[in-house]
Order: sequence, then structure tokens, then C-alpha cells
Amino acid sequence: MGVDAVLEALNTSAVRTVALGAAALGATAGAVGAFAVLRRQSLQGDVVSHAALPGLAVAFLLGGRDPAWLVLGGAVSGWLALVLVGAVNRRSRVPLDAALGGALAVFFGLGLALMTYAQRHVPDASRHPLDRYLFGQAAFLRDADLRVIGGLGLAALALVGLFWKEFKLLSFDPDYAATVGYPVRLLDLLLTTLTVAAVAVGLKAVGVVLMTALLVAPAAAARQWSDRLGRVVLLSGLFGAVAGAGGTVAGHLAGAGVPTGPTIVLAATAAVAVSLLFGPARGLAWGWLRSRRDVVHG
Repeated sequence: MGVDAVLEALNTSAVRTVALGAAALGATAGAVGAFAVLRRQSLQGDVVSHAALPGLAVAFLLGGRDPAWLVLGGAVSGWLALVLVGAVNRRSRVPLDAALGGALAVFFGLGLALMTYAQRHVPDASRHPLDRYLFGQAAFLRDADLRVIGGLGLAALALVGLFWKEFKLLSFDPDYAATVGYPVRLLDLLLTTLTVAAVAVGLKAVGVVLMTALLVAPAAAARQWSDRLGRVVLLSGLFGAVAGAGGTVAGHLAGAGVPTGPTIVLAATAAVAVSLLFGPARGLAWGWLRSRRDVVHG
């Protein structure tokens, strides 16, 4: 396939819409996910993505068909799961990882049961298959989805900028933040809510199973390039956006039958692999060169 043929194949509204939606999703998930990775709370994204499933199903059973209502239902369900995990962890001797694992299993099982019920008992369920949210179908993103992703993404990034100083202190020294009077629990809840929002808007594109990778992989890649929070968050958003758009284009060029969601995640994984090798802050190649230089000058 020549260059002209490739450009002509990509110059369609369907490809542009999916690429823009995936890029916006990647930028949002990458920027918000950077805080989860730095706070060693990456498992939260996995819990939220699985816990969103019953909320999607309940919203559908209540008559929601618009993507905004389904996303809202998923977000509420994921947020409730994390609130429940926090309450169990504070009020019992159950460790955090066990509480997270239990919430993931319970909410995911409930979501599958409700989805099965909806598919069998709701008359128009076949026209709105909820199983798209399990594995994602980015190729089905439309202008309505793009508006939801863009609106929530901009709101999430605006809140990150507005509470930048507070989130920075919370990520690196929450004890000091509490001593100087910051509402640590409320800030933690707000950051959790942003994670929930980032996960919920991406469920249709990459699905429950793969959404965690898009939340974590760009941040893990960005961490190899800098030790400064601002640069890490910026690079994480950039890597997420490039993975979203690049994975969409790669999936389209690969031909029919190649799902877009997995190619997006593979693009993000490729960014991690390259960063692990060549990132100047923590990359293996730079580390090897620094060690060789120390030996020569030692």
C-alpha cells in the first residue's frame, strides 16, 4: 500500500473521530494515572474499571441508552466501590490489597450477572450490546462519545491544574500535608474521583479488561524520562494521547478484524518498552552508560 493510499484510507471521518476520541482518552488517563502510579495505587484503576460494570448495567436497565448516562452509571458504581474499600480498610483489619481484590471480584461478578439479565430480558438489548464495554470497541466511537470523552477529560485536567499544589503534596508527603492543615481525606477522595472519571470514559474504547493498561502504562513510561512531577504528568498525558491516536491508525491499517482497543494498549506498551530502555532518568541504556562512565573516571 502506497503513501497516497494510506493517507486516503485514513482521511475519513470515522477514523478521525476514533483517533481524536482515543487521543483525548489517552491524554486524560495518562495525566490522572500518573498520580496513581506515583502514589503506588495502580490497582485502583483495575478495581474501578471492573466495578463500573454493574453501574453500566443498572443505567441500561433504567432506560439509559445515551453514552453519557451509561458512563455516569459506571462512574457512580466505580466510585462507590472505592469508597467501600476505603471504609473497610479503615474500620477493619482487612489489608488494602485484600479489600481491593474483594471489591473487584464482587462488583465484576455482579456486573456480569446484570449484563446477562439485560441482554435476555430487555427488548432492545440486541441493538445496544453491553458486552462492548468488556473488551472495548473503539471503532464504534461516534461524535456523541467524543463529546463525553472531551468534556469529562477537560474537566478532569482542569481540576488537576486547579489543585496542582495540593495533589503534589498529597502524592509525596501526605503526613506533612495533614499537619499543615490540608484536608487530606477530601483531596484523596477528589483524586480518586478523577481516576474513576478517567476509567469510566474509556470503557467503551478499550473495555474493562484493558483500561487499566491505558491508565498505568503512559505513567510508567513517563517516569523513565524525568523525576519532576510536572514533566512526568505532561509526558504521561502525551504518551497516552500518542498511544490512543497511533493505536487507532495501526489498527485501521492492519485491516478488518483487528480490534482497535488492543492496538491502543499495545502502542502504550511499546512506549513503556522504549522508555525502559532509553529514558534518560531511569532507562537501562542510560544507566549502563552512567555506570561505564563512573568506572572510566573512577
